[in-house]
Amino acid sequence: MKKILTWLTVILLAVGLGFLAPGPASATTSYCGLVWGSLVKTDPAMSTASVTNVRTGQHYCFDRMVVDLNGPVAGYTVRYVPTVVQDGSGLPIALRGGAFLQVTVNAPSYDANGNATYNPANKTELANVAGYQTFRQVAYAGSFEGYTTLGLGVRARLPFRVFTLDGPGTGSRLVIDVAHFW
Repeated sequence: MKKILTWLTVILLAVGLGFLAPGPASATTSYCGLVWGSLVKTDPAMSTASVTNVRTGQHYCFDRMVVDLNGPVAGYTVRYVPTVVQDGSGLPIALRGGAFLQVTVNAPSYDANGNATYNPANKTELANVAGYQTFRQVAYAGSFEGYTTLGLGVRARLPFRVFTLDGPGTGSRLVIDVAHFW
């Protein structure tokens, strides 16, 4: 019994002096180890490919939007804006959410003959994002003079990343991941 009391005293003394206390929280830690940020991401190159599809998915730390192209992705601009606007007209696109990402792919959604390569049935709801942690709405803002613009309504201004992937086949994908938290 005396040994237990001695060890208990030693442990309480160590905790009291801070030897066994947890360290301070670091300001550099981030949600799920993500260190993306929320500033504009851009690549100014022009693509010879066309947009063919837009789809979304949920992951443990982020929600993902994928833009499929029928050739290599060459350029894009993704940034938070007060209002997403239509290509050509500049008319606002109504989106649900607390913040809005305007995704511009430097590729049209039509071919060299003017035939649509991507013509969504419902331009205001490109994907069903009900139940997503971050995404609130994905909308088509149009394709004009070689650019295709999409609006992504999100819960809040959260960190995001943008990257490209080759395939499948000769196609490619533009990927936008938006974190669930900071």
